[in-house]
Amino acid sequence: MNLDHKQLDHLLATLANSDIQEFCLEGKDFRLEIKRNLPSSSGTTLVNVPSTSNEIAQVVSTPLTTVSVPASDSSGTPPPAVASTKGEFIEITAPMVGTFYRAPAPGEPVFVEVGSRISVGQTVCILEAMKLMNELESEFTGEVVEILVENGTPVEFGQPLIKVKPS
Repeated sequence: MNLDHKQLDHLLATLANSDIQEFCLEGKDFRLEIKRNLPSSSGTTLVNVPSTSNEIAQVVSTPLTTVSVPASDSSGTPPPAVASTKGEFIEITAPMVGTFYRAPAPGEPVFVEVGSRISVGQTVCILEAMKLMNELESEFTGEVVEILVENGTPVEFGQPLIKVKPS
């Protein structure tokens, strides 16, 4: 894979304007790794480039010295599930971009079903982001009235996942 300066600039600008927290791109002779909101990262961009690849090292190193990825939380924990109200229901929304999973693993029982009673701190689903499984916990008590996303579906930041009638 060849990545020129213009493509790298475009990629970094796109990532900086997204909610992606981790990104890794590997080519034949380079590796680009960007991490945000993680304890081992202080909002910086990390790059591993073999010394035998001078051309790629020049392409990669120039923009990375000028691009800073802001870190808004250094606790290392994923942001909590966000709840938004629509009438008498509350929607649990995705706090990050990822893949929605209803169960802890294939073949295991789902966390919640329509009609399930949930309580504060109860895991309601998993969002996978960059091979990290992030459990989303409820911030309120209520009854699940609708699951808005299919299992294994990619979701966006702020996308409604589960509709709950609070109690």
